[in-house]
Amino acid sequence: MRSPVPRFRDVERQGSGLQPVQCLPPYHERQNNMWFIQDVCGIVCAIITWLLVVFAVFVVLFVMLIPSKNLTYSLVNGTLFNSLAFLAVASHFRAMCTDPGAVPKGNATKEYIESLQLKPGQVVYKCPKCCSIKPDRAHHCSVCKRCIRKMDHHCPWVNNCVGENNQKYFVLFTMYISLISLHALVMVVFHFLYCFEDDWTKCSTFSPPATVILLILLCFEGLLFLIFTSVMFGTQIHSICTDETGIEQLKKEERRWAKKTKWMNMKAVFGHPFSIAWFSPFSTPDHGKADPYQYVV
Repeated sequence: MRSPVPRFRDVERQGSGLQPVQCLPPYHERQNNMWFIQDVCGIVCAIITWLLVVFAVFVVLFVMLIPSKNLTYSLVNGTLFNSLAFLAVASHFRAMCTDPGAVPKGNATKEYIESLQLKPGQVVYKCPKCCSIKPDRAHHCSVCKRCIRKMDHHCPWVNNCVGENNQKYFVLFTMYISLISLHALVMVVFHFLYCFEDDWTKCSTFSPPATVILLILLCFEGLLFLIFTSVMFGTQIHSICTDETGIEQLKKEERRWAKKTKWMNMKAVFGHPFSIAWFSPFSTPDHGKADPYQYVV
């Protein structure tokens, strides 16, 4: 979500220009605290996401794979599907419970401004909603009620903003959901063909009407989420390669940061250097020599 309030000059070099009386004392968060947004809509969407994955696993296992006479087919597809589903849920959890890059709340104090040692002509930007000194490319989220560094958008499905610290997990979440959706659709097609050639009463442990309904529901779910997550995955990869967030594209903000190659932009999100850890939601990316975000312009 975008804040309707644009960034504005608030403080110049002279400390006398600062009016900290409008801000509460700085809020210092403990590093070990788990990040979680208490938004009803986001929590409901997250629960729905988990339930849909559970439903897909149930239909794949108990309608298609366990009743199958081909043990090798069941083992291979069951292992692959459940592994991808587990990685999707893990990526979703990391995207939801990882601080996306929140700016310290209430740090717009006279002492902090003076510590920046501003030069003549330099200005800083203060968010009027959370009283934070905003670094470059940070935007305020009205749901998280915080300024988020390199904020792309607020996603209710992960109940969190997508920012510099959790964009990797969000991209992995969309990728693994699209993969299990495609895999489920392929298995549904093969199972329908198998049931048409064989007796419907023998191709599933459920009754033929129940089997058809469950397969149709899974097919609809898989097709819907395949399209949705594939588009999201593509837009995220495009944003990473161009080093321009969704908000920056919508607002058509002037580019003030150095232009890097697409490969360097990918490594800035997924970690330095390239490894299989790029595809693991359990691996925290090492950003290497990433450019620090500036508080002054």
